[in-house]
Amino acid sequence: MMDAHVHVWTADTQRYPLAPGFGPQDFWYPSFSAEELPAIARPLGVRRWNLVQMTWYGLDHRYIADIIAADPEHFVGTGVIPAVCDVALPGPDATMVALAQQGIVAFRLRGRSTRPPLGDGEEWMAHPGYERIFAAAEAHNLGLSFLMSPPDLPELDRMCSRFPEAPVIIDHLCILGRSGSTTEELEALCRIARHRRVMVKVGAFYALGARTPPYLDLLPLVRRVVEAFGPERCMWESDSPHQAKTPHSYQAALALVAEHATFLNQEDREQILSRTAGDFFFERRRPGD
Repeated sequence: MMDAHVHVWTADTQRYPLAPGFGPQDFWYPSFSAEELPAIARPLGVRRWNLVQMTWYGLDHRYIADIIAADPEHFVGTGVIPAVCDVALPGPDATMVALAQQGIVAFRLRGRSTRPPLGDGEEWMAHPGYERIFAAAEAHNLGLSFLMSPPDLPELDRMCSRFPEAPVIIDHLCILGRSGSTTEELEALCRIARHRRVMVKVGAFYALGARTPPYLDLLPLVRRVVEAFGPERCMWESDSPHQAKTPHSYQAALALVAEHATFLNQEDREQILSRTAGDFFFERRRPGD
């Protein structure tokens, strides 16, 4: 099985320094390293992981790149790139291609509702930086992993219409269920399924709904999303380390899909728990093919 979304970092700030302005006091926990993660996940049958860049490393991807280089059979990465910046940096498209050579084959972006305001309007991706990012994703089969909520979906829909071959991944079930999401918001997410390159990460259960294991209240949400996108465009994620800390557990996150989602047959479970993420991140197959 594969976990499509985990965060790791090390307490070794000498070898892997933090970005200016960050210190160990900003860590969620003292550490959650690439050694700690498999110790939790491997006994449950999870063998592959997508490492999502931590905020406190900024644009320095050395930690996850080194992990991937040491074990590319089991680790892959999602990096961070700025679409809008007022300092001189390499173009985001060139950065994406360069990082892809290090096994970082997806890039995290934030929706307008999940980032500080930039004074933009409804078309908040109407900027040359986003144009270059979507074009590079389309040309090189690089994932665009969005931390977004339902109000951001219309603009994503617009960009997916313009760049239909760009692989897009919506993290954390579009944060539906975080604060009493409506049926209308759920259906807005499901309508995005008309774009065949859009995938959804099914997880971060610790942060959604009642936020109480075994998370059975989230099963209707999971079922509707799987119905809309199909198992072949849904990938399981834990969003550890939060999911792995009491009162939550890695096992409970896995069990919601592996055991409690009785509307899924065995093939569907294997697709969501392993093949969707494995095909895209490791086999580099294009979603929808």
